[in-house]
Formats: sequence, C-alpha cells, structure tokens
Amino acid sequence: MKRNIVGLLLFLILITSSGLLFSCGGETLPKPKAMLRLTYPIEVYQEVTTDCPYIFEKNELASLVRSKRGNFCEFNLEYPTLKATIYISYRRINNDLRKLLRDAQNITQEHVIKADEIIYEEYTNPDKKVYGMFYKVAGNAASQSQFYITDSIRHFITGSIYFKAKPNYDSILPGAHYLRNDMQHLMETVEWSTTD
Repeated sequence: MKRNIVGLLLFLILITSSGLLFSCGGETLPKPKAMLRLTYPIEVYQEVTTDCPYIFEKNELASLVRSKRGNFCEFNLEYPTLKATIYISYRRINNDLRKLLRDAQNITQEHVIKADEIIYEEYTNPDKKVYGMFYKVAGNAASQSQFYITDSIRHFITGSIYFKAKPNYDSILPGAHYLRNDMQHLMETVEWSTTD
C-alpha cells in the first residue's frame, strides 16, 4: 500500500512539474506597462493687446503674466495645469538684426546635445510683414519648441516653451504637442502695432 501511495505521489509530481496536468499551453508574459492617456481642452483663442508694439492670440487656458526680467514688453504665458510656460521676449531692432538672429538660432542650437532631432519650419507672412522660423525639438531637451519672428526693420520676438519638470520626452510629449500648437498659433497671429 505504501508503494502505491509513493508511486502515485511521484507520478503526480512528475505530471505537475512537466505542466501536463495544470498547463494552459501558453507562455507566461509580463503585463505591458499602462500608459496614461492625457487629454486637453479644445483651444479657444483670444486676442491679447498690451501697450507693446505687437498683438497676438493666446489660448484662454494660459494666463498672461508680464515678465520680471526687465524688458517691459516681455511676457510669460503660464499653463498651470500643464506645469509649463511659454516665454515671449521682445527686442527693438537697433541696427543689430544679424546679432538678434544669431542669438535666437544659438539658443536653439544649445539643445542639440539632448535633442534627438530639431525640425526647422520657415514662416513668412508678407501681408503682415512677419517673417521667422519655428523649431520643433524632439528628445529630452529643456525646450520642446521655439520660434523667432521679425519685420526685419523694427521688431524682433522670440518664444520658447519650458516645462517645470526634468525633461523626459515620453512623459511630456502630449503636453509638448498641445503647447507647440498654441505657440505656432501665437506666432502666426502676431501683428505689429500701427502706432509704432
């Protein structure tokens, strides 16, 4: 009787360890990581007029705050829900257009070290006398989008997006795309003041 029990136990151990008795036949695979789905409200734009020599449209989601960097016509568009800011800098051209262009391009080139790719898009609107460049930066760079525009005579504006977080492109990608569209809209709606 003991031999039968021992034999039966050995038989069950062999069957169980070989997977014949309890196997489903499939491999055990780890569960894929869950991805957070981020959604943002549809953009609603409003015109911004200040006592500066330009106007533009901004997303109602953003708060317009005058910059504390010293130049009266510099602004920050704060996006509290995205923990991000679009910085807008204005400079009056004073026979230094080449220097302003070089400085704006150098700011973008500083991100080459961390960027996977930088895409340049030229922008021209002869009717409004607005000419410039829009940069899309992919990768773990500090700024995901930048632009500069000018009328080539008096006005020069630069803009850049920064998140209040360590750059991790995969994490900020949905927000970066949302803000990139806002920034491009801002750039394309700039008009120079006629009283200047």
